Amino acid sequence: MNQTESRKHEHIRISLEKNVASHHNFWDDVKLMHNALPEINKDEVDLTTKLFGKKLSAPLVIAGMTGGYIKAKKINENLAAAAEKYQIGMGVGSQRAALENPDLKDTYGIVKNYDIPLRLANIGASQLVLWGPKKTLENAQKMIDMIDAHVFVICLNFLQEVIQSEGEANAKGCLSAIKQLADDLNTPVVVKESGAGISFNVAERLSKTKIAGIDVGGLGGTSFSAIEHYRANMINDKLHERGGKTFWDWGIPTPLSILEVGDATGWELPIIATGGIRHGLDAAKALALGASAAGIARVLLSPADKDAESVLFEINTIIKELRAAMFLAGADSVTKMADVEVDSWM
Repeated sequence: MNQTESRKHEHIRISLEKNVASHHNFWDDVKLMHNALPEINKDEVDLTTKLFGKKLSAPLVIAGMTGGYIKAKKINENLAAAAEKYQIGMGVGSQRAALENPDLKDTYGIVKNYDIPLRLANIGASQLVLWGPKKTLENAQKMIDMIDAHVFVICLNFLQEVIQSEGEANAKGCLSAIKQLADDLNTPVVVKESGAGISFNVAERLSKTKIAGIDVGGLGGTSFSAIEHYRANMINDKLHERGGKTFWDWGIPTPLSILEVGDATGWELPIIATGGIRHGLDAAKALALGASAAGIARVLLSPADKDAESVLFEINTIIKELRAAMFLAGADSVTKMADVEVDSWM
């Protein structure tokens, strides 16, 4: 197992064994107004929606979590089985490992065996700068082909990179590289944060490119700084262990990031709300704030590490909770969630 494979394995193992959540989940600060006379039937609530031109049976995306080491193949397969069953979107983790070692392609490519309506490829933004435009375009196409992706995700993970002992915190030129790839690639490009959120200013700059959407990836769920804290602890690296603890709760809360991005883009770009979504009620809150879909990660990792049936149960439950929340708020469609009254103490 090379360094990249080992790192990916450690990320998953730590996420499963340690509490790496932010110390506060900001979805608890958002409340949906109860509608005592909804005048709709629960069974008539329509969860279907379109995202990046693809029809989903519910406004949910399994956020990219893993790939790049042997055991990741089964995790992605279990997640893919649920994405197919419930016809929701699914992403994979950074595919850099498979570019470096083609033997690892199947740890991502397994998702091609399932009828998933929206598949999202993934790479860290710093790689675009290191590769340059020509190699970036070539590698992006390889990653898209690897999973038959409908969307290509560029991940802004600089918090993790700056804490990680072997991190590559190369941010200079990223916006230009994103713009270039969005211009050149035939597949829609989405920009995603990895737990620290996207501000008004950043969203405004991104909106001037040809990207197709933004995944806010806000504070409130998994803290990648916390993961790096524990990784450093494993090798007695006191410097990075302390850095991970110091920046554990760094970032923009997911609910606030949705509003920042929406205001900056005029609500014209699809927004995926990833970051701390634990159940269907959190997903409903994200929709009410203006998100197009909710991205789910951490609550699916343990079930996916177990078996496909556990993931099926979890997603089925999330969908039932989402339908119940929409019913209680008086919204019989995803688009009508934007009209639901929201109370917030943020």
